[in-house]
Amino acid sequence: MAAETRRGRPTMNDVAATAGVALKTVSRVVNDEPGVNAATAARVRQAIELLGYRRNDGARVLRRGRTASIGLVIEDVADPFYSGLSRAVEDIALRNGCLVLSGSSGEDPQRERELVLAFCARRVDGLVIVPAGSDHAYLTPELNAGIRAVFADRPTGPGLDVDTVLCDNIGGARTGVAHLIAHGHRRIGYLGDSAAIFTAGERLQGYREALEDADLPYDESLVTMGPPEHDRLHADLQALLALQDPPTALFTGNGRTTVATLRALATLSPGFAGDQIALVGFDDFELADLLTPAITVIAQDPARLGRTAAELLFRRLAGESGPAERVQIPTRLIPRGSGELPPRG
Repeated sequence: MAAETRRGRPTMNDVAATAGVALKTVSRVVNDEPGVNAATAARVRQAIELLGYRRNDGARVLRRGRTASIGLVIEDVADPFYSGLSRAVEDIALRNGCLVLSGSSGEDPQRERELVLAFCARRVDGLVIVPAGSDHAYLTPELNAGIRAVFADRPTGPGLDVDTVLCDNIGGARTGVAHLIAHGHRRIGYLGDSAAIFTAGERLQGYREALEDADLPYDESLVTMGPPEHDRLHADLQALLALQDPPTALFTGNGRTTVATLRALATLSPGFAGDQIALVGFDDFELADLLTPAITVIAQDPARLGRTAAELLFRRLAGESGPAERVQIPTRLIPRGSGELPPRG
């Protein structure tokens, strides 16, 4: 059996010619169907290996009306939270024989829209979306055409009846701030993400509810909102700590903000660094337990969030009907030392 010099990807016709069998015989061997004797099947497999033939799964699944792929749109693949979510979605997709096409919106609603519609143009079977915007009317024609979608971490805006999986942002923030109050703090600064982001607003609400529960006033001078960048947080911290009655504790709104806050604290006066101010952060992060003091956090479960969203999507793809679900994933407090420091001064 000799291979001829040829250009392009080998086809089943090439395999049939090389093995000296009918095209239908090759199809049966490739698709593990019965009806081919062992010797002939061995000859076909030898021709497949010789030619380097690979089955066209894309054409195969399209004939069945499915592409065996889903689209995933997240904020930023470089963010450890979203990388954990993405991996969980991939694991569930692989278990269901699907590939995942993914992209980062960068908190840009227009980029989110372009990514989602690009995935739809490639006929993905379903979508898991971490939305950057609140207007998803562009999805209506796709949903009407039969595509399934699940929103994760943040909800869609009004007008769409789709499944949503969220973390308990309000409850988690409320627990974190209440923990600082329980350790004697009455002036607690809140360093949050950009105010337009759903999760940032939810966590600010939890902060306010914890103060209200303890009959403490809400002081706008203790609250700063914005992107988790070092320069911004350095300036905000300087302003907070320069107040006539500065905070004795900080609550940070996500993992990136916590890390940027720790870096900013390290560059400020030594009197405000390390164990001089209590800190609870929303989101766990790598090495948080190895710092001095170790960082107390409200931990989310991004893997569970992604797994739940993907499982819900595949249940819908399998034919499950019924009203849209809204699932809330709990958070948990992990006390490590920084959130248990008493007020100074």
